[in-house]
Parts: sequence; C-alpha cells; structure tokens
Amino acid sequence: MPNDVVVVGAGPVGLLLAAELRLAGVPVTVIERAAERSPHSKALTLHPRTLEVLAMRGIAEHFVRAGTPLPTGHYAGLPARLDFSVLDTRFPYTLVLPQLRTEQLLEERLRALGGEIRRRHRALEVRQDAAGAEVEVEGPDGRHTLRAAWVVGCDGAGSTVRTSSGIDFPGTPTTTTGFLGDVLLDELPSVPSVANERGGVLIVPLGEGCYRFAGSSVRSASTPASEPFTLDELRTVVRDIAGTDFGMRAPRWLSRFGNAARQAARYREGRILLAGDAAHMHMPMGGQGLNVGLQDAFNLGWKLAAECQGRAPGGLLDSYHAERHPVGAALLENTRAQTALGAVHTADTHALRAVLSGLLAGHPAVNRQLAEQISALDVAYEPPPGADASPLEGTRAPDLGLEGAAESSLYPLLSDGRFVLLDLTGGGADGPGGGAYATAMGIAERTAGGADRVRTVSARPATAHQGWEDVRTVLVRPDGHVARAFSEAPALSSR
Repeated sequence: MPNDVVVVGAGPVGLLLAAELRLAGVPVTVIERAAERSPHSKALTLHPRTLEVLAMRGIAEHFVRAGTPLPTGHYAGLPARLDFSVLDTRFPYTLVLPQLRTEQLLEERLRALGGEIRRRHRALEVRQDAAGAEVEVEGPDGRHTLRAAWVVGCDGAGSTVRTSSGIDFPGTPTTTTGFLGDVLLDELPSVPSVANERGGVLIVPLGEGCYRFAGSSVRSASTPASEPFTLDELRTVVRDIAGTDFGMRAPRWLSRFGNAARQAARYREGRILLAGDAAHMHMPMGGQGLNVGLQDAFNLGWKLAAECQGRAPGGLLDSYHAERHPVGAALLENTRAQTALGAVHTADTHALRAVLSGLLAGHPAVNRQLAEQISALDVAYEPPPGADASPLEGTRAPDLGLEGAAESSLYPLLSDGRFVLLDLTGGGADGPGGGAYATAMGIAERTAGGADRVRTVSARPATAHQGWEDVRTVLVRPDGHVARAFSEAPALSSR
C-alpha cells in the first residue's frame, strides 16, 4: 500500500503526528486544503509539557530560541498569575511563540524526516473497509482517491474526517462570543490584563510593535461569531473595559470566537482516528488547545507506527482513546470553568474572581495545582492492571539526571522514539535490580515489538524527583510516560 497513513490537516497536530510516524519509518502523506500557511496565529503559547515532548525528540531548543519564556500563566485572566517557576520540569515557564512559527519549525522537522505535504488538497470524504481506508480528495489536478492503511483527521473543529466517519461530536453550543485583534499601538499598555463588570481583555506583545487584544465584553458577547469584527468595534470594547484604546491602528487580524465545547465520542472508528481540534473544541482559555492537540499526536504516533509495522500488542492502538479521551474531557471542564469566570461579567462573577484570585495569591498549593493542570504536567494514565503496580506507572517521567550514561539526562535517550529501560542501580541485568530488569525487559520487548525497539541504560540518578527515590528499574514509553517501575526485584510475570 503506497501510504501506510494519510494525515488530513497540516496544522501543528498533523505535522507532529506525521513526523512521529516518519521517525519510526512509516510512509505517510499529509494533505492540506490551504495553498499556504495562514499568517494569523490562533495560538501564542507552548506549555511546559509540550516543551518536554519536543525535548524528547531533541528539538525543543529550536522552539525555545524562537520564543520568549514567561515564568507565569493565567487562569481565566485572574489578577493573581499562576507560578510556573516552581514546577518540576526543565521548562518552568510559558513559552510565548506564535503558532505560525511553531508550524514552520514542525514542518522543517517533518521534511527533514522525509515527510510529504500536499497543499491545495481538500478531503471530501473518508471511507474504510476491512483492509484499509481511503480519502476522496480534490486537488489542483481534480478529484482522486488516496488509499492507505490508516487515516487520521487533524483537520480542526469542522473536521471532514470526523463527520464523514459518523463519529458523534456532542457538547454545548456557542452562548457567548469573544474578540481578538492584532494591532499596532501608539500608547503602550502598562498591565497585561484588565477586567471589570464591563468585560475583560488580555494584552499580549507579539513583537515588532504589534499587540494582541483578546477578551470578551458585555457589549459584544451576544454578537454572532460569524459577524465581521472591525477595528472600530475593537476600539470601542477596549475603551469600555480599559478606559483607553491605546491608539490602536493598522490591524493585522480581527476575529471573533465562541464558547462552544464539544468532544468526539470516539477518537478511533476502525481505521480512522482523530487528534487535536478534530477531537475536541472549546473556548480558547488558558492557551491549552494547541498544546493538548500536540500531546494527542505524541501519544498516538508511536502506537500507530507499531500497528503499521505489525509489532503492536493487542489493544495498544485502542489505548489512544482510553488515555487521551479523559484528558480531552478534563480540558473541556476546565475551559468551561474559566469561561464562567472570565467571559461572564456581572458583580457576582467579579466577586468570585476576587475570592479565587486571593486563593491563588495566598495558597501556593492551590496555585501549583492549577498551574500543573494548565501546563498538562498533571496528566497521568491508568496503570496496567495488577496489585503490584507502582504509583509511578502511567505518570510522566521527568527529565531525570543520570550519572554513568551516554546522556546526562533521560529525555535525550528518547530521541529515536524507542522505549528506554533504565536500570538505576547502575549494575544492569547482573546488578542488585537484576530481577526487575529482566521482567521489565520482557515487558518492553512484548510492548515495543522486539528488543531492537528498546534502548537499555544502566546509570545512577543524579537528580531527585518525588516518587523516584527508591525505584530500581523503570521502563519509559516513547511518549515519556512510565510503563513499569520496580523498587525491588519481582517474581517474573506476564504483565
């Protein structure tokens, strides 16, 4: 079959997924209806977990160099900021980086791995049978059919792949709208946000004198998202909220957005899968959408590659829905909560905002819990069944410092997309953790589809992380989550 996988959509999610498949040697074609990349950046930030994902493939530094680190985040635009600097990660910050640049860097990655993007190719319909799937495409040379073993819809909230596959998209419709404007200013803002009973607005510098104003107001909340947004209206709503329009001029992009919140009932339907906005849509609160989509792709990539190459154990590909659907549900829940706090402007709401802002400012544990939620560092998957499961299993592995290994920390060891089996006693199969090592190696070979898909490393931990103090042997998945962890040598088992 000429294409093992067709990815529909060349946004960040489709690009990262295709790159992950190519890293494993899977033939993949990306189709994109647009003739060129949009100059407008819907998303502006990369969060800590996304930067960790990129670091596992050795490319995070390209993004960090292109962006601006900010040691805080926000929850519903509350005055008290979320403190990312205390998080247990190499990247304790929000990276301000326009989506345009993120896409450019991911496309460079994909092309370096031999990936193909066919622009001006619009998916019209997706069909499947027992042997494969096909996409009816309209391109520059007319209509044709692409046949593949698998099709993945990364084609946004209006996904053709999802709708033509009959996958339900339940949720709630738009009841309020927000606004967005990228403009030059004559008067520079002195604060990053303003909120009161007339509305709320976030102000983000984009560079070269351009600023983004994003928010909602009582005046504009009932305007349909389809109605054009003008510079005059932006000036008016910002003056209502902030008392000045900052001398706005020369708009680069003006848009509205709504608070519809929906999630695909299934992330997999036979040979068709969904990722990113095709699987979940929501109000853009907290800058999470692009990040969760990229993390969808990272979870799916190694699993789909194993399936394509005939080395996946039974149920591996189904675990994509099992693991990521709850993450999408949690995303909708927290963005709905933020919408209630940040896009409803009444005296009662602003009293509640004051109370919650005080909690964030005065209670570090509360602040950290929400920071971990927004940054996706709290995501953990269900461990495999069994009474002997370690609390670490299913959690994200930190970039553990290592002594005695070829690399000084864990993440570079994941750069080729294989499993990593860590013996943290430094003794290997003959050391004090030998029993655990042998058990984990057997599990790794079965899960990865062969010993050649597992990198073995004997080293000693050089950095401390909560929960890792007494661990001897750890099997880390290609997406950086812990598959198995042993603090002592177990009896050999089939798990």
